[in-house]
Amino acid sequence: MGNIVLLDDLTINKIAAGEVIERPASVVKELVENSIDAGATNISIETRNGGISYIRITDNGKGFMPDDMEIAFERHATSKIRKAEDLETVKSMGFRGEALASIAAISRVELTSKTEESSIGYKIIVEGGKIISKEEIGCPKGTTITVENLFFNTPVRYKFLKKDFTEAGYIEDAVTRIALVNPHIGIKLINSGKTIIRD
Repeated sequence: MGNIVLLDDLTINKIAAGEVIERPASVVKELVENSIDAGATNISIETRNGGISYIRITDNGKGFMPDDMEIAFERHATSKIRKAEDLETVKSMGFRGEALASIAAISRVELTSKTEESSIGYKIIVEGGKIISKEEIGCPKGTTITVENLFFNTPVRYKFLKKDFTEAGYIEDAVTRIALVNPHIGIKLINSGKTIIRD
């Protein structure tokens, strides 16, 4: 019998997460870019413990359609491209469809979202890459994503994180860069209850 095997989906997602998500600032960058691609004009980022224990990003973008919420957590699931030729004309900040799957594989993610056309919103909870629940919920137009306990099931990656204030500094740097190139978007960063950036 040979030595080569096909990896299971969770292992694949954990490996991808290690490539896409280096630290909490990577999560913030990926999710804020998704908010910008969704047409948001206001984005609020809240973090605790340098983003290791808690990140919440709220936007007023177009929101997720209910049928898209579960598939959005699959690898290579994206609304940005349809075929290889689209890669030559892609104008969005991200298109790989790796971010949500990678983040959800190594944390607990709660996503609530509502489109303008919908009368009700939906909430989905994903932990360690597995969908725990999906339900209807009242919420405003847009999307809120809460990421908790980052790297809880990847202790090697967790071990390489810096102290909370250092990780918070990386997040502030990432948000500042995004805010500078998107002056038409209101971006707010709150760290442990204290407003750091208000653009």
